[in-house]
Amino acid sequence: MTARRQAPVEVFYDETPAGLFFLDILVEEQVVVEIKAFAHQLTGDELAQVINYVKAGEFPVGLLLNFGRRSLEYRRVFPPRDSPTPVQRIGRDNVRKSFLPDPPEK
Repeated sequence: MTARRQAPVEVFYDETPAGLFFLDILVEEQVVVEIKAFAHQLTGDELAQVINYVKAGEFPVGLLLNFGRRSLEYRRVFPPRDSPTPVQRIGRDNVRKSFLPDPPEK
């Protein structure tokens, strides 16, 4: 079994590179594993992050794990069925800096 940490997945918009996600763990080039350590319950933001990863890489399943609570909190995530919409949200830590616009000159 193979597993890669910080596996890069490129995001495209109309066949143009638009960003780069770094997956916590990618198992067998099929399963996205996102690991959290939050004291709070998982929110829609964390779930959306994994959905985006699964959609961007066209992976069959993702696992969202939160080790920060008293007991393990987990979600299994499948890609949306027949969803023509592109990836919706790119986290600020996951954006390839070269795709950001240059700051305005002063």
